[in-house]
Amino acid sequence: MPSLVGINHIALEVDDIDEALVFWESIFGPLQLRGRGKQMAFIDMGDQFIALARGRTQPPDQHRHFGLVVDDKEAVRARLRELGIPVSSRRGLDFRDPSGNLIQIVDYRDVQFTKTDNVLSAMGLNDIEKSESALAELRAKGMNV
Repeated sequence: MPSLVGINHIALEVDDIDEALVFWESIFGPLQLRGRGKQMAFIDMGDQFIALARGRTQPPDQHRHFGLVVDDKEAVRARLRELGIPVSSRRGLDFRDPSGNLIQIVDYRDVQFTKTDNVLSAMGLNDIEKSESALAELRAKGMNV
């Protein structure tokens, strides 16, 4: 049987690629793109990426969402406040992009998700460390980090 290994990318339908990129940059600063065309753009995240595809076909999501891992959740919260972007703390830190996609922000320190040292280094995140609770969850699975 094959085994699940991870997620290579997330694909989001958006109304407008330019508007979506401006929105993402307003929160996270200059983006590194893996590629860009009229209908798609690919936001690089080290060894993963987010694919933005023009042509949203459904209304805003109510429950479907994805968890975006960041190096500083509270900095994202502060930036969203500065931009006047409504947030929900029902499950942590949730917000919607202009096309209605529901995004949940999670802090790298607090989740089991782990990047290799060489990927973290290439991303300029050499000093980021897991919280004790995340380390305990990893150890409980036999994943000593």
